[in-house]
Amino acid sequence: MAWEKIAEDKKARIEASIPPEWRLQSAPTEISVMDYPKKSGIMTAEEVAITESSATDLVAKMAKGQLTSVAVTTAFCKRAALATQLTNCTLEFFPEMALARAKELDESFKKTGKVVGPLHGLPISLKDQFRIKGLETSMGYVAWVGKVDKVDSVLVTLLLKAGAVFYVKTSVPQSLMVCETINNVIGRTVNPRNKNWSCGGSSGGEGAMVAFRGGIIGVGTDIGGSIRVPSAFNFLYGLRPSHGRLPYAKMANSMEGQETVHSVCGPLTHSVKDMRLFVTSVLAEEPWKYDPKVVPLPWRQSEADAIKTKLSSGGLTIGYYDCDGVVLPHPPILRGVDTVISTLKAAGHDVFQWTPYKHDYANKIINGIYAGDGGADIFNTIKESGEPAIPNFADLINPSLPKIDMNELWDVQLQKWAYQCEYLEQFRLAEETLGKEIDAIVAPITPTAAIRHNQFKYYGYASAINLLDFTSVVVPVTWADKNVDKKKEGYKALSGIDEAVQAECEFSIPDDPEAYDGAPVAVQILGRRLTEERIMAIAEEIGRLLGNEITP
Repeated sequence: MAWEKIAEDKKARIEASIPPEWRLQSAPTEISVMDYPKKSGIMTAEEVAITESSATDLVAKMAKGQLTSVAVTTAFCKRAALATQLTNCTLEFFPEMALARAKELDESFKKTGKVVGPLHGLPISLKDQFRIKGLETSMGYVAWVGKVDKVDSVLVTLLLKAGAVFYVKTSVPQSLMVCETINNVIGRTVNPRNKNWSCGGSSGGEGAMVAFRGGIIGVGTDIGGSIRVPSAFNFLYGLRPSHGRLPYAKMANSMEGQETVHSVCGPLTHSVKDMRLFVTSVLAEEPWKYDPKVVPLPWRQSEADAIKTKLSSGGLTIGYYDCDGVVLPHPPILRGVDTVISTLKAAGHDVFQWTPYKHDYANKIINGIYAGDGGADIFNTIKESGEPAIPNFADLINPSLPKIDMNELWDVQLQKWAYQCEYLEQFRLAEETLGKEIDAIVAPITPTAAIRHNQFKYYGYASAINLLDFTSVVVPVTWADKNVDKKKEGYKALSGIDEAVQAECEFSIPDDPEAYDGAPVAVQILGRRLTEERIMAIAEEIGRLLGNEITP
């Protein structure tokens, strides 16, 4: 069967999975669809209120019998159906299966008076990389459409044990390896705040779904920014944990067996409070007993409390940088970093400038790792169906590209290890100079605010952190402003890639000078490996200081 026919059939099946009473009669013409649930006539006022609550509040109300899982699941299924139609963010939608699960949980609660676990009754959306037994995981490949999973991913198993309800799996770019969400199966996913903006990638379907509040906790993966970029572009919090903190076993993936830089999974949320709920719930299930790569490290409240102690007795010590020496961020991002730093200073925290250590070198290493097989894995997969490569990485899957051999691989792994050691040395030297511990570093996560489609060109602010395997939490900060964010006149580019990035600079685009007005701006908060509790606590404090209460 021709690949176009396979894709057409898949799209038809997704559309058919939406009950007729949840379908739009006509597509809205507005560029932003964020307020559509309230005026669609499809959701009741109570259902809108449920989807605009926090996950923490919802599980508390279900645990008290004040809400049922069926009511909560119905609300999110309706809003996810709207998100699917308005942003094209879904690869699998299964409300009947979700509502059956919710009914079982309600009956169990009614019978026992007890919740199944800390996520009892809570709908959680998943990136279409997580396997659910009986459902498809196409992962944006036409060749994988129709392949039904026979097992659950380990994280799926543990979330079910914790009481979660699954109802949707969201779209990804073909292969996962770009920060734009487009594939030949269903096409492009758009940003619900502005359909002309990218939702990011590769967890872009999650970014769009959670931003629209068709989901309240979404689960993505990150090997080069794939949780953090969609979080930044959709004004969300996002956690990139260190490798080994959360389970990754039995996931679908491109380049399976590539072990030099690990992909990790983590949540996209509207608050650190909900992020903490997710992480503590997973760790309570002892994932190291299911996935041997998980470090047997339970949630350490003492680490989070250590930050609280510092907050009440002298403040934090925070480094920052606003340029990695390769690409200068656009004016909204520079302003975003400055906003965070000035806010921290005003609150009495000790802030100092951090010098990024050889980030150009780190990017060169990690880009070589991504292309280590010459693109053979991705090329062979798309060759199975005959589908074309998406334009965002067509030049990376030419089968004539060079492959590295085993000795070259070992050498790259040694280079990575040496670089990680050198970076830790920079921490130690800085701490000797300061005379105290560095708590975190504030940095850009992207050089741009949420960007127009196909314009994302530089991954280095994210991928250097993947090479280091540092913990990172994205914090939404502000919005691009046409009246404030002016392009720096006479700026001389730092590099060829910098010149390309600056060409898309906000409010200086001849054909649309207001293209980026209101685009989300975010930063990432960085900590050494396996410091999730501390970095989440710091991110929560920064969010509190910024007062960035997130509204739909």
